[in-house]
Amino acid sequence: MLEEYTGVVILEVDSQEIEIVSFNVDEKTGRKAVKTMNRSLRVKGFSRGITEYEVSVTAVIPVTGDIDWAGIEGAKLTIYPPNPGGKRTSYLDCFTESVGRKYTVENEAVQDVKLIAARKVDE
Repeated sequence: MLEEYTGVVILEVDSQEIEIVSFNVDEKTGRKAVKTMNRSLRVKGFSRGITEYEVSVTAVIPVTGDIDWAGIEGAKLTIYPPNPGGKRTSYLDCFTESVGRKYTVENEAVQDVKLIAARKVDE
């Protein structure tokens, strides 16, 4: 039997649907190796730290009505598949770290946005 997998996703920023080309999340666990001087010359364990979520979005640049990416503070980003019944994931208390734009001859103009999220919630 064939299984269905998630392909494309829809992005909403504070409940406003955004046209995107790609969406990437880098979850940093905050754990660090604890290195000690011992005979085995190995890491002996780890310490817990603060989890971070770095979100990268590549969005097309509309002629009018573009979102103020650089001004995002405390936003909710939600991604979900377009088919009914798919899992929603929200990144909360997001703020923008950087915004860059790309213009090329062959493709549409896009903007690359890096955001940091305080937490992640599966809905």
